[in-house]
This record gives sequence, C-alpha cells and structure tokens, in this order.
Amino acid sequence: MVVNDTKIRAAAPARARREVSAHLSRGPRQDGLSPIGVQFLQRPVSARIARLRPAPIFLIPTPPLFMSADAVNTALKAQILAEALPYIRRFHDKTIIIKYGGNAMTEPALKAGFARDVVMLKLVGMNPVIVHGGGPQIGDLLKTMGIHSEFRQGMRVTDDKVMNVVEMVLGELNQEIVGLINQHGGKAVGLTGQDGAFIHARKMLLRSETNVGEFVDLGLVGEIDRIDPELIQLLDSRDFIPVIAPIGVGPDGEAYNINADLVAGKLAETLRAEKLVLMTNTVGVLDKNGTLLTGLTATEIDALFADGTISGGMLPKIGSALDAVKNGVKSSHVIDGRVEHALLLEVLTNEGVGTMIRADDTPPRYTAELHSVEREAATWQ
Repeated sequence: MVVNDTKIRAAAPARARREVSAHLSRGPRQDGLSPIGVQFLQRPVSARIARLRPAPIFLIPTPPLFMSADAVNTALKAQILAEALPYIRRFHDKTIIIKYGGNAMTEPALKAGFARDVVMLKLVGMNPVIVHGGGPQIGDLLKTMGIHSEFRQGMRVTDDKVMNVVEMVLGELNQEIVGLINQHGGKAVGLTGQDGAFIHARKMLLRSETNVGEFVDLGLVGEIDRIDPELIQLLDSRDFIPVIAPIGVGPDGEAYNINADLVAGKLAETLRAEKLVLMTNTVGVLDKNGTLLTGLTATEIDALFADGTISGGMLPKIGSALDAVKNGVKSSHVIDGRVEHALLLEVLTNEGVGTMIRADDTPPRYTAELHSVEREAATWQ
C-alpha cells in the first residue's frame, strides 16, 4: 500500500507536519518512496488506520511549499495577460500605425517576434497598419552595385538608377513582411502608394540650411500631397493587415520615393489613428547628456529642434511624430525595435519602451491609460 505524502501532511497535526517536512527535506529514495512514506508503511496496520482516520476533516487544499520554474512562468504569463485586458478593451477597434524599421527588420528572431505581435494586436481587436522602410537594405544594394549614396538633411538623393533599386528592394521587403505575418496566422496584404494611387505625391524641395532662399533638389524624392483612406479602411474592415511600402505617385504617374516616417505620420493623421509607433535602433529621444526622455509635449519637442538636440536622421522621424499629435493623433511613440516584443510592451503595458510624444493639451505620459487600468482593476476586486 502506497500512501500519498500530501494527504498525510494535510491530516497531520502541527507536530507531525514538522516531522514530515524534516523527512521530505532528505530527498527521494532510490525505490521512489519518500522517507516518510517508508516509515509510515513500517508502522502496524492499526496505527496506520488510526493515523489516517482524521484525514477527511482536514481535506482543505494547502499551498505547495514551492513552485517549479514552469509553474512560476505560467503564473507570470497569466498575470501579464490579465494586466493587458484593460488596454485591449481601451484600444479595441482603434487604428495603430506602425512604422517598421531598424534591427527589427534584419534580425530573424526580431522579425518573427514582430510578425507575431502584429497578429496578436489584430486578433484582440485592434487595427494595425504597417508602413515599412528599407534604408539600410537599399544602401547595401547600392554599395554592391557601385552606386554612390548621398544624403541631405536626412533624406536620400534619388535619381533614376537609385529609384530602380529603391523599388526593387522595397518590393522584396514588402513580400517578406507579408509572408511572415501570414505565416503566423494573420491576413496581410502588401501595397505601395501606387496601388489605387492612394498616396498622392509631389517633388520635395528642401530649404537650404546654408543659403537663405535657396532649395535643395532631391531628385525623385517626394512629399505627400494627400492620402485616400478608402483602400486601407476597406482592408481593415475585412480583417486584413495592410503592409505599405512608401512609394507615392505623382500627377503624371511618376513614382516618388517618400520617407517611411513621413508616410506613417501622414497616414496616422488621415485615418485619425489612436497611436503612431515608430520603431528605431535607439532607445527613444535622448537629451544632450544621452538621457532618455520618456515623455515630451509638442512644445518641448520644438525646443529640442531649436537647440539642435534632435538632428540628422532623427529630424524626419520626430518631425512626423510631432505633426501627427498636432493633427489629431492621440499619441506618438518612438520605441527601441531591438527590444523583443517592443510593440506589445508599448501598446499593452503602462511602462512602455521608449519616448511618448503628446500634444500640449493632453495628459502626461500614460496618465489616461493608468486611470483606465485602475478603474478596470477595481471591477475585478
């Protein structure tokens, strides 16, 4: 007769429990019986029956002395899911524009994780729309082909040869992203602004930083004239996930290379998105001492532009985020795409993983979300 040690411990008084714990600490025997089990079986039958008789009185479950690593991980996962519920409810049926770029587009583990995160957001009722870049990949291919890359104010100068490479690389990247999302259970559709001519563009002319009154011609680099939202709204309504390459179409049908950050920002404004999320290779917006600024207002961003803290390649990125919140988007987020599941951490947790940019007349970082979470948590108590 083999007796379950847990039932013995439940039936034993305090002195016996101490005895059981002492024996259990010695570890299991070779024959599979614990020391206390062997000792129990060596007692006379009458003594064993007497010892077991009170058991029905004490059959109240008691917590285990310890939890295995798997049990701890499972409990933690359950807690994380429970904490995400208020955010899932808050952002249900809301549009989230995600500019996908940086290391998250090059490292296999991060690419797969991003695809899973996007699918999860869609499955819990949000409407993610992906705009992807391809700057590093374009630069690599241009270098391989012996074509020189030139940048002015963070923008790539684009002639006919460069534009051919841009279209080729962005097309391949678009298909890869669509495939990854579909592989993980989503329904992604790849687009460029030329499909249905939904991104109307014109030639971009930048003001010279050195010669007042002069403009810099960037070739086939465009700026957005307007975006027609019907195609994206139709895809969203049918539970598809749009994946957009940033190529616009001019009035005469010519293709323009448009900065992906600008496309993401303008699309967020057009669709009245809840959030604009820009994935980068930095931890967020840094001050001159290299300290992360987790929450900034539009006025504070303007000051960082003015004193030169934000410069170079960050100019179009932060400029796009700033314009978005000034034109109706609830918040913009510059996050570190090198962090695994950075997208979920930013959307479904209070801490976030980067910098949040908000309009001057909106509450500080995550205040509204935090209050919503507190109210939701109260309903569970």
